[in-house]
Amino acid sequence: MKRPLVIVGSGPAGYTAAIYAARAGLEPLLIAGPEPGGQLTKTSEVENFPGYAEGVLGSQMMEDLRKQAERFGTHILYDVVEKVELRTHPKKLWTLGGEEIQADAVIIATGSSPRWLGLEAEQRLYGAGVSACAVCDGYFFRGQPVAVVGGGDSACEEALYLSKLCSQVHLLVRRDQMRASQIMQARVKATPNIHIHWNTVTVDILGEKFVEGVRVRNTQTGQEQVIPI
Repeated sequence: MKRPLVIVGSGPAGYTAAIYAARAGLEPLLIAGPEPGGQLTKTSEVENFPGYAEGVLGSQMMEDLRKQAERFGTHILYDVVEKVELRTHPKKLWTLGGEEIQADAVIIATGSSPRWLGLEAEQRLYGAGVSACAVCDGYFFRGQPVAVVGGGDSACEEALYLSKLCSQVHLLVRRDQMRASQIMQARVKATPNIHIHWNTVTVDILGEKFVEGVRVRNTQTGQEQVIPI
């Protein structure tokens, strides 16, 4: 298969590139990747993207972008790129589905992925209380206390979503302030069942078969404590 342009990734950047390229007559091929729509499909509400005055669900936004890209002539391949050779001309890509694709140009828009803590228990207990997606798994923790690690917009968004399902949300923030936008910080601080732990790092995740708690350390005092969840 030979294409003028191949776009790898189907998040907002990938689809935006596809829309512009298609309108320029390049007939782009977009390879969707392992998670079509990207991280935004796991997001509840997006409020900071132009054109959605009342906000929009991440999944709906990505569906709108997909339809727009296809309307202008983008071809979408639901496959995963396994190997690339970018030093040759034309450039070459191979997919897990067995496709070999040649392209004059390649745009790599593979987006972001969850940031893990690097703890042994994190992977061992993944799916047994450890999750990287509140929208996907929050329902399983309804009525229970949970912990969210981070102080950015993503962590605040997850905490706010979980606060509607869970009895208490412990937000573990490494510094004495958050990196999140002011509006997200204000919402978190105004939510009664979100408890912010400042200057706190996660030392370990406790539990054998299921998560039973987290051991945290205060970066100012060095004191450790266990938070049952």
